[in-house]
Amino acid sequence: MSGKKKRKSVSIVSRKRAPVGASPGTLIADPSGQPSVLNMIAYDGETFEETAGPTLDEVEAEIGRKRTLWLDVTGVGDAEFIARIGALFRIDNLALEDVINVNQRPKTEPYDGCVYIVTHMYDGENAASKEQFSLFLGNGFVLTFQERPGDCLEPVRKRLRAGSGRMRKSGADYLAYALLDTLFDAYFPMTEKLGDELERLEDLIVAAPDPAQLAELHRVRRELVAIKRSLWPSREVLAALMHDDGGYVGQDTGRFLRDTHDHVMQLVDIVETYRDFVTGLVEFYSSSVANRMNEVMKVLTIISTIFIPLGFLAGIWGMNFTHNSPWNMPELEWAYGYPAALALMAAIALGLLALFRWKRWL
Repeated sequence: MSGKKKRKSVSIVSRKRAPVGASPGTLIADPSGQPSVLNMIAYDGETFEETAGPTLDEVEAEIGRKRTLWLDVTGVGDAEFIARIGALFRIDNLALEDVINVNQRPKTEPYDGCVYIVTHMYDGENAASKEQFSLFLGNGFVLTFQERPGDCLEPVRKRLRAGSGRMRKSGADYLAYALLDTLFDAYFPMTEKLGDELERLEDLIVAAPDPAQLAELHRVRRELVAIKRSLWPSREVLAALMHDDGGYVGQDTGRFLRDTHDHVMQLVDIVETYRDFVTGLVEFYSSSVANRMNEVMKVLTIISTIFIPLGFLAGIWGMNFTHNSPWNMPELEWAYGYPAALALMAAIALGLLALFRWKRWL
């Protein structure tokens, strides 16, 4: 058995759905979903506190302290627990349903007391790491929900712990911006990795086309399509936040969101360029295989052409006529008939090769 690990395929269509006929706002978690784990960060300009696995009573007590609160939930497999968190912040069940049913298109939706943002998160390395990332931004709080442990948001946590810059001095809207900016920045190393892979495949195709390379190209194309499906509607998400009418995003933060929007547009251009590159490589692969086949057919045709007259002569001398007539192949009884026949055949073969060379067919 081969020790090579099979790479996970990236699906461009989500197949996770709520049960048919479920009423709006019904919270039914995916049985395969990760259990929900809570982490809490609370801070202001002077204080910082990070708590792993706080109780909901501790969360409720922190709400009353009027510090900026970041509540991060990893895993959406516990519907009851998520419903209790939603009740603490008075979040509509329709929004919580979208959190649990992780097949949402990136979007921004206003609700009473908060704005709900959905986008897709990658770990920055592998396109198969795609997961839904839900964020609630309200007055003084940010709630985030991710499907499984491991994310690309550790730089934000480090900045909060260090207390440098404007992170701890700004409000919840700046925290939301920092999370989204870090999330989209993680797309860059992933797309650059795909670009390096495409350049490697191009070199391999130029050297020696192989069907395995075509399979790799189709895999990369699927990954690029999946990334584009995440990025394309994310432009609207950021545009809606920049022109937020609910008062949750300040003008100063909107200026930073414009920069993130530019990053997303740049990523869209990169993905489109790579998709065109994949299409070009597939066409180049097909033409390379066709050219290689033409070269093989040319060689076989030349070999066949050379052996046609030789086979013709061999066929004539192979006819079993009697020797009692001077017209019936007298050279069969000639002492030098066999070497003379071979010499004639060799002369014909060399003559044809010279002709092909003169015609530049060789």
